[in-house]
Amino acid sequence: MMKSENIKSSNFSVNDLILFCIHSVISSSEQCSFERLVKECFSLFPDTLKFTRYPIWPDSRKLDRPLRALRDEKLIVGDPKTYFILTKTGEQKAAVVSKLLRQGKLL
Repeated sequence: MMKSENIKSSNFSVNDLILFCIHSVISSSEQCSFERLVKECFSLFPDTLKFTRYPIWPDSRKLDRPLRALRDEKLIVGDPKTYFILTKTGEQKAAVVSKLLRQGKLL
């Protein structure tokens, strides 16, 4: 797992960051529940997911629309009541995002 301060996330959409986080959780041999996804996203990209007024807390509502969009684009399957998995296309896109994030870490 990468530390958030090492990741340059400003050039990525929230959807890309969510794909990366789902991939990260699944790569750790865990099921990606909604709660686990919120934890992963907030741990890696706190500025993207924080409450404006209370920046030390994650605002999970910021994941709602992006998750629906990712489902509509057929990049993920699942929902907050079960768990999320990447489709084959989602895996490919997550791999590209992962590679780009890791390269950005070296800059």
